[in-house]
Amino acid sequence: MKVATWNVNGIRARSSQLLEWIRHEQADIVCLQEIKSTPEQVPMPLCDMEGYWCYWHGAGGYSGVGLLIKRETFAERPKFEHPEFDYETRIATMTVADTVYASVYVPNGGKDFAAKMRFLESMKSFVSDVHQRGQNLILCGDINIARTVKDVHPKELKPRSVGQLPEERDLLEKIIGQGLVDVGRALDPDNDRLFTWWAPWRNMRERNIGWRLDYVLASEKIAKSAASCIVQREIGTSDHAPVIAQFNLSNSN
Repeated sequence: MKVATWNVNGIRARSSQLLEWIRHEQADIVCLQEIKSTPEQVPMPLCDMEGYWCYWHGAGGYSGVGLLIKRETFAERPKFEHPEFDYETRIATMTVADTVYASVYVPNGGKDFAAKMRFLESMKSFVSDVHQRGQNLILCGDINIARTVKDVHPKELKPRSVGQLPEERDLLEKIIGQGLVDVGRALDPDNDRLFTWWAPWRNMRERNIGWRLDYVLASEKIAKSAASCIVQREIGTSDHAPVIAQFNLSNSN
């Protein structure tokens, strides 16, 4: 099973790039963030992407997430939902068999850090609840936290900058500690140039001077089957790159 996540930073601005990418990758699960669009504003033919069950959760020119589920893999349209703690259209989920899939866009926190921390606390409870129900979880998206010092280029290290603060990193560790695995880091533990976001100036992306903000987090049982998790730095004009994980799972899981 191939699971892909991408903060597209505006689906209307990058619809052709996104369409080409989805058709090329043929991922079973596509999680999108920062679509900046209502469901009615999603460009055709993305709004009802051929070969996919699609769910768009957005309110306009800010935030918003999407979930695209390959029909060949999942024969019946799943029920799409979002938890009670969702606000500003930041999380969408669906459940198939014993697995919950989630696309999440954590608040940046620059303007309202308390709101970011409340969202993260609720996400921790959400992860715990899923596992207490005996279900597995694949949670993908823009977490807006560089997990460790290794996840920020040395030239971008700013210990008092939102996204690198110890209290938000501590909360991210508690979320992962609810039975999740950071798949990208687990498969590439020593790579100190593994970034997914670059400031859009001074050729930061070309020079790979960035932060790792986008994650594929999976329940330990599922993470054991992870075969790869790559960052596609060369794809698209968003300030974020897609992240794609491959799991050796049967279609029924």
